[in-house]
Amino acid sequence: MDDFLIRALLAGLLIAIIAGPLGVFILWRRMAYFGDTLSHSAILGVALGLLLSIDVKIGILLSTLLVAGLLIYSQSQKKLASDTILGIISHSALSLGLVLISFVDGVKVDIESWLFGDILAVSWNDISYIAVGVSVVALVLLAIWKPLLSLTVHEELALVEGVNVSLISAIYTLLIAVLVAVAMKIVGALLITALLIIPAATARQFAKTPEQMAFYSIVIGMLAVLLGISASFLSDTPAGPSIVVSATVLFLMSQVFKRT
Repeated sequence: MDDFLIRALLAGLLIAIIAGPLGVFILWRRMAYFGDTLSHSAILGVALGLLLSIDVKIGILLSTLLVAGLLIYSQSQKKLASDTILGIISHSALSLGLVLISFVDGVKVDIESWLFGDILAVSWNDISYIAVGVSVVALVLLAIWKPLLSLTVHEELALVEGVNVSLISAIYTLLIAVLVAVAMKIVGALLITALLIIPAATARQFAKTPEQMAFYSIVIGMLAVLLGISASFLSDTPAGPSIVVSATVLFLMSQVFKRT
């Protein structure tokens, strides 16, 4: 197998391992647009990284964490509806990022690769960066799993049980921001949320417990990565979108299988 395919598979599988468990909570808490907002803000991070002459990965991480903090603060104020806040921040961050990129001189920016991913160009350094990010997110998610599950099921009851709802929600939001930052090069800003939601939605058809749903979503996500990269290599299609299309096919198949 060619070296670039091995790197692509490793990167995609690493992302699938953590996108699965995070995705089930996005589904349960109806936070799909929340994920979109964070992923769109990553383009702003690309622009800042290029303009400030710093590592683009650092720029993406800083922008997603900043937007995550802004979202947490805005929702705590409750002056506007959540979907209104998310819509404003999402499209503003994406548009501002695209405008700022136009001011970058002397550097050819392949904006399509940032929007739709370029997993076949992932380097071993990128994989190391992804592995560290995934490991951190996984450890923190394991630590907050029970309180996060509790407040997702019933927030008022979680408060009675002593769960710091605001803190746990903020930590979970920051975990999504970190995932967006490390997954940016894999599936791109516009498709990250799909990789979070579609495997989780597929897993929900068969899972009987939260833990089963998280495990099944990991397996389905990894299968989508394998199928997507294979299809991309054989048919010369874009790898990121091919992964998402594969995940969608698996979801549709689960719908048919569930009804039979």
